[in-house]
Amino acid sequence: MKKSCGLNFKSALTLFAFIFMFSFMVPSAFSGDKAKLGALIPMTGGLQAYGESCLTGIKLAVEQVNKDGGVLGSELIIRVGDTNTNPQVGIDAAQKLVSIENVFGIVGALSSGVTIPVAQSVASNAKTPQISPASTSPVIKDLDDKDFLFRSVPSDAFQGVALAQVVDELAYKLAYKNIAIVYLNNDYGKGLDESFKKAYEKLGGQVSISVPYEPGNASYRGELAKAASTNADALLLIAYPENGITILRQAIEGRYFTKFLFTDGLKAPEIIDAIGAKFLNGSFGTAPQAMKNTDAAQLYDIAYKKKFGEAPPKPFIDTSYDATFVLALAAEKAGSLKGEDVKAQLRAVANAPGEVILPGEWAKAKKLIAEGKDIQYMGASGSIDFDDDGEVAGTFAHWKIEDGEIRTVKVFEPDM
Repeated sequence: MKKSCGLNFKSALTLFAFIFMFSFMVPSAFSGDKAKLGALIPMTGGLQAYGESCLTGIKLAVEQVNKDGGVLGSELIIRVGDTNTNPQVGIDAAQKLVSIENVFGIVGALSSGVTIPVAQSVASNAKTPQISPASTSPVIKDLDDKDFLFRSVPSDAFQGVALAQVVDELAYKLAYKNIAIVYLNNDYGKGLDESFKKAYEKLGGQVSISVPYEPGNASYRGELAKAASTNADALLLIAYPENGITILRQAIEGRYFTKFLFTDGLKAPEIIDAIGAKFLNGSFGTAPQAMKNTDAAQLYDIAYKKKFGEAPPKPFIDTSYDATFVLALAAEKAGSLKGEDVKAQLRAVANAPGEVILPGEWAKAKKLIAEGKDIQYMGASGSIDFDDDGEVAGTFAHWKIEDGEIRTVKVFEPDM
């Protein structure tokens, strides 16, 4: 019995040693440490309705990168920071991403009111490139961010013009003589209020009043009464879903308004579910949206449907994908996971000249970069050709609510 036990122990020890040695002989899928990319996403708060959907775009890009070798031989992983659609919470989350997680870049935030303070107090100081897929405030263009803040979505300086042109086209048919505006009192709301008003009045339209509102209130009847006092024909509501639903419900219950215009912040099925289709049918608005007849958009759509099914009718999913993909390309081009090095290559991988890289073509991009050749990423959302301010141009959808569903009327480039 003792001899048998001794032999079993020795055999087990030998087997353990063999397994231990063999584990070092088997090549792993990735040769280096993990490449960490941060994502500042509102999983809670006013923009929660867009947080999870934007995250799907990020996850798709990450999966495609890792399937074809990762970034610099390392697995690309996402570290998510919940902004709660709140500036201070966003700053804290960003600080954790750069100081503790050591991310080489940040996708986000979504809200301009979060993106701006993060850029000024965290990302630029940490020399970490930040690409927002949804922050559209015109203020961002001239922000002192040391060239570390970019965005993959066009400015509201363009969306205001796009919406003004849509309203102008439909004004006669809908008998809209003047528009009242209720807008969220932050950089996003102010920027859209000003750009729409300027563009609409230039086209001969009339904005009778602009009323700001503060988020988180239980009642907005005072703001609605003030807006309705001008006898405007329709209300342009510039809001996020959380408060937008409250304002719409009170506008209808109090009979302040029955006709509504929206911007990208309220292009969400949750609005229709909460208010009811019969009250919103006929409402319309604008939002950034890519032309769907391009090779880039079609490749992205096929890949997205394969992984997640049909995309919800919400903006910023494809721009989130693009922000992720272009940051990964810049790191590969830089040959470094140091934020400053990655930032220096963002325009090099996104702007002409170079061989075109479409969504999902990670293996092709890696090969060309390794050969020392120039590349130009053509995004799912359109061109990601960053200008000197880190801005991109873009196209917009005229969308409407019809039979309880959000439907695209047309996608167009506004006349500037």
